[in-house]
Amino acid sequence: MNKILDIKKWYLSNFELFEHSLNGESLKPIHKLRKDAIEKFSDMNFPTTHDEDWRFTNISPIFDYNFNLCNDKHNLSQKDIEHFKLEKLNGNFLAFVNGHFAKDLSDIKNVTGNFIVGSISEEIEKDSELFKKHFGKYAKHNQQIFTALSTAFAKDGAFIFVPEGKIIEEPVQFLFIADSRNENFLIQPRNLFIAEKNAQVKIIEHYVSLSESTYFTNAVTEIYCGENSIVEHVKLQEESNKAFHISRTEILQERSSNFVSHSISLGAEITRNDVNTKFNNEGAESTINGLYLLSGNQLYDTHTIIDHAVPQCTSHEHYKGILTDKSRGVFNGKVIVRPDAQKTNAFQENNNIILSNEAIINTKPQLEIFADDVKCSHGATIGQLDDDALFYLKSRGIGEEQSKIMLLHAFASDIVKLINIKQVRHYLEKILDERFNK
Repeated sequence: MNKILDIKKWYLSNFELFEHSLNGESLKPIHKLRKDAIEKFSDMNFPTTHDEDWRFTNISPIFDYNFNLCNDKHNLSQKDIEHFKLEKLNGNFLAFVNGHFAKDLSDIKNVTGNFIVGSISEEIEKDSELFKKHFGKYAKHNQQIFTALSTAFAKDGAFIFVPEGKIIEEPVQFLFIADSRNENFLIQPRNLFIAEKNAQVKIIEHYVSLSESTYFTNAVTEIYCGENSIVEHVKLQEESNKAFHISRTEILQERSSNFVSHSISLGAEITRNDVNTKFNNEGAESTINGLYLLSGNQLYDTHTIIDHAVPQCTSHEHYKGILTDKSRGVFNGKVIVRPDAQKTNAFQENNNIILSNEAIINTKPQLEIFADDVKCSHGATIGQLDDDALFYLKSRGIGEEQSKIMLLHAFASDIVKLINIKQVRHYLEKILDERFNK
């Protein structure tokens, strides 16, 4: 307990240093939000396994380190990040080093009309009404201590604004590079993506590391889907296996909007993803997919909430996991159907393959239904590779090891093939080939 209190004091003292570094920015309206967030952070407790939503996820290793704030200086070159870029992706590419926008590593183009792709720091500098209207409105900092920490130190991150009727054909890639080779850093990208009425955009949120070092990524992403908009969001996490990654993604959907999320988790020692979407008007559709591949002593936890707050909305959720060695996984998916949310259609499923005797998965799909005219289903499976399928492949002359590889690849590809961005699919297929052919 004393260790946790010391860590809180560490972040509180760092806020004083952070505040002094802001100069004139401390007079902007966002700083009032930061100060309110640090007060909330001071009053809150870090979650432990005694908390229901964290009972399978022990994050105490995070408190073994005093993570330092990082500045916006870097010494990376294009060569350092080239292999993280998606091949033949012709859209805008923005790089962030330790959570700070790196303009010299980015390639911003195809920005016409009122379309904006850039960084949160630029929006803070402009003090735009658009930014103030949406920032911090969906990921409330009084609801979770890590969101409070993020809001208190909010300085930079990815920003997209797609105005009414605008269709962005090429995907936008945001690459978040952790360079913690010389110091244990706290990296806190704060992202805001806005798609107005009838807008369309595809967004790639990609987290990588330059070394197998220890650092802490605390990422918060807010997504607003306006009426009849179409937003596809891919989050790809392949950070250092010694890193800690905690993220929260909050989505608000207006009438007849269509939101698709794909969350792929491959790295980090401890990963916790919270993905929450809320329907704010009728006729909207949400698809939440995920894939996690765990090995060694990795711990992965995803908690999702799909809030059917209004009638006639549809949601699909499908997460898959493959676990080996002493890895541990947690899936907790909750679908809430409010009393007035008639004509709701909701599907939820979690499937897992366990490849060792020491790997553990705790899965809990949930439905909370308070309306009577709905179609809802959920389910979960935990098992090993199918013996009948293995026997069939071996009977066709395929060796046992190759048969296992084929089945694992097919299991994971069920999620990968749903991604509409072909460059991401190709990137992930290469990763799957490398993982399963070791």
